[in-house]
Amino acid sequence: MKTTQYILDALKAEGADHAFFVPGGLIDAFLATLSSTEGVAPIVAAHEGGAACMADGYAKASGRFGACFAIGGPGVTNMVTAAASARADSSPILIISGQVPTDWEGKGGFQDSSSAALNDIAILSPVALASLAIENIHLVHHHLRECFTRMLAGHQGPVHVSVPIDIQHGEVSAPWVPLDESVHHPRFADREGIERLWKALLPADGTPAKRVAILAGAGVEKSEATDLLIDFAEQFEIPVATTLRAKGVFPENHRLSLGVFGYAGHRPAIDMLLSNAPGAEVEVLLVLGSGLSQRDTMYWDTDMLPSRAMVHVDVDPTVLGRTWQSEAPVVGDCGEVLKRLLNADSGRRADLAASNSERAAWVESVISAGPRHYDLENTDSDAMPLHPARVVKELRKALPRAGVLVSDSGAHRAFCCHYWESYGPRSYFSAANIGPMGWAIPAAVGVQAALPGKRVATVTGDGCMLMHGVEMQTAARYNMPIVYIVVNNAALGNVWLRASQQGPGPEGLTLLPRHDWAGFAKSLGLEAESVERPEDLAPAMERAFASGKTYCLDVWCDRAFKTPVTPYAKAKQSWVDED
Repeated sequence: MKTTQYILDALKAEGADHAFFVPGGLIDAFLATLSSTEGVAPIVAAHEGGAACMADGYAKASGRFGACFAIGGPGVTNMVTAAASARADSSPILIISGQVPTDWEGKGGFQDSSSAALNDIAILSPVALASLAIENIHLVHHHLRECFTRMLAGHQGPVHVSVPIDIQHGEVSAPWVPLDESVHHPRFADREGIERLWKALLPADGTPAKRVAILAGAGVEKSEATDLLIDFAEQFEIPVATTLRAKGVFPENHRLSLGVFGYAGHRPAIDMLLSNAPGAEVEVLLVLGSGLSQRDTMYWDTDMLPSRAMVHVDVDPTVLGRTWQSEAPVVGDCGEVLKRLLNADSGRRADLAASNSERAAWVESVISAGPRHYDLENTDSDAMPLHPARVVKELRKALPRAGVLVSDSGAHRAFCCHYWESYGPRSYFSAANIGPMGWAIPAAVGVQAALPGKRVATVTGDGCMLMHGVEMQTAARYNMPIVYIVVNNAALGNVWLRASQQGPGPEGLTLLPRHDWAGFAKSLGLEAESVERPEDLAPAMERAFASGKTYCLDVWCDRAFKTPVTPYAKAKQSWVDED
């Protein structure tokens, strides 16, 4: 069959039912296939970077992978930032780029970005797990399979394959053979690691650990292990904090939920994991699927190291010991590890459960010691311009319980992370690790494509809108009922908060005009309105969600409100001072 059809058949066979792209000469051969392959819906983006962000959002929301197409050269360079963000978040996306015919390479052909010219392969190599060029028809099967395997195995991330025009028109002799299910969902756990885990919990020469806590990362979400995590936590009265990337993987209204730990985290999680309660230090910390990055550790604060042992579970052995050495490293899938803990022999389970009442009292003492949120009164603020915390509260009330929030990068993300309550996995999405501005606007298109039955809301800012705001028209063109909320504070919010302390010169560099984003959205085919008064928020959101259409709310907010990141800011200052 023709190479283009072979590639689309492979996408379909491996579970992708959407493909995101911007048409261009070097992928003309794919257009007929994209428009006629049943089961793979094509979505045309406004910008190649937007298409890659859509693929990223789709991958995060579906639990599978996202696919995007672009021409070589400018199309590929436009995708680099989105690919880097996917790499940082371990998000599997497949980038397929077109290339000039192989016999043009290095001859000065228009948009030649082969290895003999601009070299797309080298451009994407630093941010992709694999970046390959198919320069022989006999390599189509091999290189595509290599990309799928590298994209999905262990530490997931973006991959790239470049397909020259002559190869696109070529014939592949055999049909695509689907990958084994174990490639998509590896289920393994190091047996010796499991034994080390149990020895940390139940040492042979000491008393069983009573103060045990869990920090759940994205690995729990990737292994579809929320139910197992809830079961394990409830059986042994173990409290659970999550990283920002994994927000919602443990229901935040659960009695054992500590909330988010790290950037914009919640008071119970920070107090417990940093042992802010004297005499109640964590004895064993079970880290599930987190790489223990700067934001996930409050600037690598060693106060979160437990008194007895840190158990670190991850499918990627390279992250074990990267930040701190673990007394009980476990290479394995988080779901499989939890399953084996739950299925352990009855004696071990009984010994761990023997201290349930003491653990429950410990958890209750931390949770009841103060409010969950910092500055909670701001969620009821009647300030004008509006307080972002009030915006988040009204949005949570307006969006159905099973609704999904996509949060962009900026000051608004701190408000969303802190004040938004998530009740399940894949209900809160953000480019957590490098934070590209504007990511959420196109990513929401991918999220909605992956979750067609869910209501999707996106919180973004005016700085983000300047970067990717035009992708709202993609959502409108495909009749996606996404509600975009623009926190319009006429500034680059987070940067302004810092620059305003440095004087009028630096401050002036971070200010923006008060753009009419509602008018802009209407010009792109959305329904839209501006909101300036707090009492108008709830009815405006009700209209937006009732419309069933792509909708933009341009919400006028004050840039001067500080974000709820005080403990994180103190940790940052301590780190700087110690240097």
